Amino acid sequence: MPNTGRQNEVKAVVFDCDGVMFDTVKANTAYYDHILHHFGKPGMTAEQFAFAHMHTVDEALAHLFDDAAELAQARALRTQMSYLPFLQAMEIEPGLKPLLRRLKPRYHTAVATNRTDTMNRVLRTHGLEGLFDLVVTALDVARPKPHPDQLDRILDHFALTPAQAVFIGDSELDAAAAAAAGVAFIAYANQRLPADFHIERLDQVADILARH
Repeated sequence: MPNTGRQNEVKAVVFDCDGVMFDTVKANTAYYDHILHHFGKPGMTAEQFAFAHMHTVDEALAHLFDDAAELAQARALRTQMSYLPFLQAMEIEPGLKPLLRRLKPRYHTAVATNRTDTMNRVLRTHGLEGLFDLVVTALDVARPKPHPDQLDRILDHFALTPAQAVFIGDSELDAAAAAAAGVAFIAYANQRLPADFHIERLDQVADILARH
């Protein structure tokens, strides 16, 4: 992560949601299994979960239902479901709030997520309202991750260059989006990803910023 002067000084820290801000294994498994079971299908396989974890809900449902009529019914069911029980199953990463408080007010904080219409409720349910300056979901851009659109929007919003932001993610889509946007990538709890830095705890982000 280059830092050759103030023009390259990091000014924004961007977070992915699922797998970084929250452990969502239980919540996402329960959510998609509920939909599958409604249609008499077994729960997700490991491969299906890995896909659903990274992609938008529409992309995940299309992956789970290859019959067009069933897919339409699954999407209709999804719009009628309450997401609250699944929100409560999300487990916030213990270092998230302390890190956000530590970053303020020196850095802008933002979220770039392939979640769609659930993100505001996620923040409200877990007491994160007001801790992010900008939240960009898959609904806010033409193309979700792995495309760079979300990160590009964040850079434009804060009038920053790619060298002035870092993105923390845990998936191949996150890594690809960061690379496409030219933003330094911090891989969280995933040593397999190509990244500028690898961390296992969120408090390590502040240490990286202090050194660079």
